[in-house]
Order: sequence, then structure tokens, then C-alpha cells
Amino acid sequence: MNIQNFLTEVAILATGGIITVVAGYYLFINDLRKYLVSKSVETKPSDPKRNEQLQILPLRLQAYERLVVFVDRISPSNLLIRVHQPGISVVDLQSVLLNEIKSEYQHNIAQQLYVSASTWEVVRKLKDDTLAMISNAARGLPTEAEGVDLSRKILQHMAGIADNPYDLTLDLIKKDIHLLF
Repeated sequence: MNIQNFLTEVAILATGGIITVVAGYYLFINDLRKYLVSKSVETKPSDPKRNEQLQILPLRLQAYERLVVFVDRISPSNLLIRVHQPGISVVDLQSVLLNEIKSEYQHNIAQQLYVSASTWEVVRKLKDDTLAMISNAARGLPTEAEGVDLSRKILQHMAGIADNPYDLTLDLIKKDIHLLF
């Protein structure tokens, strides 16, 4: 075998190899790009705003839960059962009720950061209306009346209301929670 034939065969094989590599490159380049893009998406941190929303969601849910508890605790039927003492005077019961509501509200005031402004406004108004209802009921009773008389008057007032504002507030809170999902 002479050198010229050998070099010719090497050149033919090298050309065939180069053509095969170039053809393979053009056939697989799109698939390779897609693979590399998908790998970079997996390793790239996701949207920071989305991460922030996912981190704040448990705080928002906890705020709504606390507002549900707050509304339940200031509901007159629950509040009166919890704080009523036998033989307590109207003035003392009124003071205890008002202090209890204000204390509960102060305990939950930070929840407004995590709930909608409209929901917080409804909760705040419910608190104010409850304070006003207790004060108005106490104002209509003689100072020597007993706490039972105040409890009775408050519960009679609540029975005369067509739509229970505490239930309506709880419904609003539940609707807000459903908007999160």
C-alpha cells in the first residue's frame, strides 16, 4: 500500500466523520438548547414576589383565624357568659364588658396588617357598635340594677336584630379567606 492511497482513505474517512458530526450537531442542537434552558429554569430562583406571597400566606391565615376568635369572643352571648358574676352591679358589669372588648381588640390590632382594609373596617365597626350597645343598654337602667338586668337587656336587643352582625362579620371573613385560594 502506498502512502498516497493511505492518505486518500484517511481524507475520505475524516471528511465522512466531519460530515456526520456536523449533521448530528444540526439535528440535536434544538433538543440540546431546550434541555439547557429547562435546566437553567429549574436552578434559577423563582419569582421573588411569588415567594413573598407564599411566605406571607400563613400569616394572613392566622390573622383571619384570630379575627374569627375575636368576633366570637365579643359576641354578647359568649361575652356575657364568660364575664358574668352573680350579684355584680350594672356599673361593674358594664365596666368589665367594655374593658374585655377593648383588651381583646388591642390584643388583635396587628391583624389589620394581614387582612383586607374592608374586613378590618367591618371588624373595627363591630367592636365600636358592641361598645355602644353595652353603654346604651346600661344607660337605660337604674344604677341600683343588677348585672343580670344589663345582660337581659343586651340579649333582648340582640334578639330584636334581624341579621346578627357577628354572623355577618364571620361570613365576610370566610369570604375573604376563600379569596386567598
